[in-house]
Formats: sequence, structure tokens, C-alpha cells
Amino acid sequence: MRLLWNCLNRLTALVMLVMLAPVMLAVAAWIRIADGKGVLFVQDRAGKDGVPFRMLKFRSMVHDSVAMSAKLGIDDPFGLIENDPRITRCGRFLRRTSLDELPQLINVLRGQMNLVGPRPDVLPQVARYSPEDARRLEVRPGITGWAQVNGRDEIDWAQRFVLDRWYVDNWSPALDLKILWRTAVTINRDEPPVHVDQLNIARQQKVADEEVSRAA
Repeated sequence: MRLLWNCLNRLTALVMLVMLAPVMLAVAAWIRIADGKGVLFVQDRAGKDGVPFRMLKFRSMVHDSVAMSAKLGIDDPFGLIENDPRITRCGRFLRRTSLDELPQLINVLRGQMNLVGPRPDVLPQVARYSPEDARRLEVRPGITGWAQVNGRDEIDWAQRFVLDRWYVDNWSPALDLKILWRTAVTINRDEPPVHVDQLNIARQQKVADEEVSRAA
């Protein structure tokens, strides 16, 4: 069943890429005109079983967003802050409507992602997963997921891990269709208040403290 569903995901992604090509070209042109070169944001993320792959998005932040995080004093370079200056002029709209995620249909077509699954995390944070956290890596990551339709950025990573484990344990095609429907009806949502995720900050600090201790 899972193999057949994965194949259907890839076929659906191909159809969507053809149908949405005009929209994607328009978004790419808008980013190029409004914010300069670099239409796509490409970043290594953890796929199924933690295997890295290059995830694609339309760029919604400035090019040096991680470096800029240090200058702004942001403890979590992968998190957001209120009125985040790293988000570009058109990036706020793209993120609110999830149009920035459309290039991930290419990742689905390549077999690196599915339409539904736990959102792919950045490699530095995956390296700090507990064995229980890593259960979210048992399936392909998705463009949308159970955690996304149950809070998205309004919940912290501890809650996301719980929701992702529930998804892994209760997966079915019917559940994926339910998630896709709930995603579709909330596409043009209001922007949620910024939620500072303390879990990744605490884990990052723990690693830093351990490195200092070893150096001493």
C-alpha cells in the first residue's frame, strides 16, 4: 500500500507541476523583479531515515539569513522573530499563502518527499534528535503534515514530535487525504504570532556547552 501511495504521490506531483507552471513562473518573476537574483532557496534537509536531500523553496528571506541571525542576536537561526527583517518584501505573502512551498513538488517527483508527511528538518537540528524524536524520519517528509494542520508555527517542536509520531503510527491514505483537505481550506490564513521554540535553543546551547567542556 505504501509503495503504491508513493507512486501516486509522484504522479500527482507531475500533474500539479504542469497545471501550476504558470503560477510558478509568475512567482519566480515576481521574486526576481522585487528581490533580485536567487529565485529558489535550496537547503539540505533530512529525508526518510535521515538521508539528506536538497529541498527546494521559493526564496522568501534574504540570502544571508542565517548569518544575519547572529547579528540580530537570534538564538535559533532557523526560527522567526516578530517583524522579522530577514523576510523579503514578497516573502511574507508567499509564506502566508504557502506559495513558497510549490517547488517541493519537484522533490516529490524525485521521490525525496511526499505531499503529506512530517516537515523535513534542517540537518543540525536532526543531529540533536533523541531516538524518540527520530521516529518522524521513518517516513518520507511532506509538503504539509499532521503537525502543520494542527498548529504549524503556533506549536513548538516538542508538540510537533508528538504529532509526527502519531502520524507515523496511524498513517493511511485516508489520513493523508484529510490532511490535504485541511491544508487546502486554510491556505490563505492569517499570519500567526511568532512562537519562539525553546527546545532547539536549549539543545543547541547544550551542544555548545559540551564543546566548551571538552576544549577545557
